[in-house]
This record gives sequence, C-alpha cells and structure tokens, in this order.
Amino acid sequence: MTDSLSIIIPAKNEQLSLPDVLDGISSSCSPLEIIVVDDGSTDETAKVAARDGVKVISHPYSKGNGAAIKAGVRAAKGDILLFMDADGQHDPQDIPRLLAKLNEGFDLVVGSRQKGSQANVGRGVANKVYNWLASYMTGHKVADLTSGFRVARAKKFREFLSLLPNGFSYPTTSTMAFFRAGYSVAYEAIHAGRRDGKSHIRPLKDGIRFLLIIFKIGTLYSPLKLFFPLSLLPLLMGIGYYIFTYISVGRFTNMSALLFTTAILIFLMGLVSEQITQLMYQESDSGDDRVEEAQGDQSSK
Repeated sequence: MTDSLSIIIPAKNEQLSLPDVLDGISSSCSPLEIIVVDDGSTDETAKVAARDGVKVISHPYSKGNGAAIKAGVRAAKGDILLFMDADGQHDPQDIPRLLAKLNEGFDLVVGSRQKGSQANVGRGVANKVYNWLASYMTGHKVADLTSGFRVARAKKFREFLSLLPNGFSYPTTSTMAFFRAGYSVAYEAIHAGRRDGKSHIRPLKDGIRFLLIIFKIGTLYSPLKLFFPLSLLPLLMGIGYYIFTYISVGRFTNMSALLFTTAILIFLMGLVSEQITQLMYQESDSGDDRVEEAQGDQSSK
C-alpha cells in the first residue's frame, strides 16, 4: 500500500522536531510521496523539510492547520492519504499498523490516543465530551474524534474537502463527514508522545472555539438529534410552570408562553438545519460525480 501512499504533514515553526519525524517515516515505510505544508513559519521549517523525496508547499502567511491539510490533499498523488503532525507527537512506527487496519476494508482509520498520551486535564475532559457526543450522534463508538493521526482513501476524503475548516477542527469535520456518508471508520490504538516545541493552541480563544465544535458535531451529522433534546428542556419547564400557575392563580401566563415558543423555535432550528445538512452532502456527492465525469471525458479523448 505504501506505493500509493501520500503522507501529508502540516507544519508551523517545527524546525526542531521535523527532521526526526521525516527520519522516522523513512525507517518505517517507503511512501509514494511526503508532502510538508509549511504554514507561514517564521523559522527554518521549510529549509529543514527540503530533502530528497519530500515535496514542500509554503504558505506566505499562516492560514491554519485545516488550510494546510487541504493544500496537501490537493497536491497529493497517492490513492491513500496519511496525515500526521510535525511536532513529534505521532510515532512514524505506527504507520504500518494504521495501513494494515485500512487494508481490512475501512475507508478511514484514526489513531486513537490511549491513556497516558500527552494532554492537559482540560483538553482531556473536552475530548471525552466530544467522543461521547459524537458516539451519541452517530450511533457508533467514537474512540478519538480529534486525533490528527489518521489514514484515509483519497477519493473519499476529497469528497468533503470543501467542508473542512481552515482551523484546527478538520479531524472532527472529516470523521463526522465519513460517518454521515456511510463510510467505514475504524480506530487503531496509539500513544501520542510529548510534543516538541511550543503548542500553537491558545487556551482561552481555542477553548471557546472547541465549545462551538460541539454544535458543529451535531450539524455535521444529524442536527435534530442535538436540537430535539435541547427543545425538550423549555417544553417541560413550560408545562411544569403552566401547571403551577393554573393551580395557584388559575390562568396561563406569559412565561409559559415564552417557554413553549422557545421550545418550538429550537425544534424548528434543528429541522431546518437537518434539511441544510442533507443538501450539503448532496452537493458534495454531485461535485464528486462531476469530477469523475470530467476525468472520464479526458481519458476517452
């Protein structure tokens, strides 16, 4: 499978750790190509990446981790895409195991970080919440929703390229998109080591952004499964308050009306989001079909 494997490594100011990552890849497998996307680094990241067998794509300024992933995917020639970080957290020796799992018939294999992997308490709790919510939304056990160490079939990954954000949440989006499309997703246990260098995650700003991911998880899969339970809370409160006011003062109050209205609005938001999500994936499928038709026309000529 390595003959058709493209390894994509987004990197920003990783001149210290990147050489060891590239050496580790060379000792573990022989991919078709290695693509390092330098996302506006201010150090020598692009220079240390420039070696035989490595294609370097440099952004003039930082566009985000997701944007680097998309640039790498567009340039990749392989039928199999493997994504890993440049900071030394992902062990290249795990690559053969991820590929072997993919070869069992899966479309996406995610490296699932086990207990003891490097992460602070806040991120660990957030990841558990994401995993639980994603498992509820999909009906399948999601072992690690946000791991950036993953391998996928290129043709299917490209179907969702336009859906991927430019920031750090591309793993979440791609995983939920694969589930939503009915593709096979598997997990392979890995140990993520301590990162080299300084983390690019900012606790306050990214903490707010990570909270928004929770709602993004719902809208990427089935919004009604998220919005319907949320609408039950004001509905039950409205019923309870109506019973209380009917017994105590014998009338229907404005507060009960407000709670009932809120419940209806939340439900309708979920219903509309469900239709938008359906259209979004239909457009993605149609776009993929048009690409295949164009490729077929070119080959016939």
